[in-house]
Amino acid sequence: MPKVKIPRKSTTIDMTAMCDVAFLLLSFFILATKQKPPEVLSVTPPNSVSAKAAPEKSILITLTKEGKVFLMLGDETKKGEILSNVNLTKGLNLSAAELAKWNKSPFIGLPLNQIKSSLAMAKEIPANQLPGIPCDSANNEMVDWMKSVTNVYAGSDQRQLQEMLLIKGDNAALYPAFKNIKESFKKNEIFKFRIVTNGEGVPVGSELYLHPPKGN
Repeated sequence: MPKVKIPRKSTTIDMTAMCDVAFLLLSFFILATKQKPPEVLSVTPPNSVSAKAAPEKSILITLTKEGKVFLMLGDETKKGEILSNVNLTKGLNLSAAELAKWNKSPFIGLPLNQIKSSLAMAKEIPANQLPGIPCDSANNEMVDWMKSVTNVYAGSDQRQLQEMLLIKGDNAALYPAFKNIKESFKKNEIFKFRIVTNGEGVPVGSELYLHPPKGN
């Protein structure tokens, strides 16, 4: 008995719903993704096996290989207060308009005595042309900055402040520059901070590999 042949028909798939879902997901990721904070200058930090993520709101000190020091006040809720405190304690005599303009700057990289004149400029000075914050044994202005930071965060959980304090130093930077940054912390009774490094895997056969910390 002959087999009945079923006529073949082309299958039509409506992709409208799938496209809608794809665009919804794309919109969600665009809106929900947090952008990486801008860097002052590109530095190459040392490597480490630590994988602990840096907090979103950070007070980041960047040390370049030339020894220049920059400061980023990532906690926008406190940034204006810190700048106002520096203005008051160091007698910068900045107006409200100048403070508002300064608050929009993503980082600080000038000596305090050059702040007022820089705010009068029409354009910001490029980061690679800035001298950085003086941070040597003769004139360590990072002490003043950390003083204002501790003033503003006084009364809050100091452990939270310590978690926010980050130093990102270039691997080629000389140790005395890093030591002066540590000294600015010490003079303000800040004894704990975090160092930004490039993560890498634990070397096979090392003590950390053989005896990893509990919970990892």
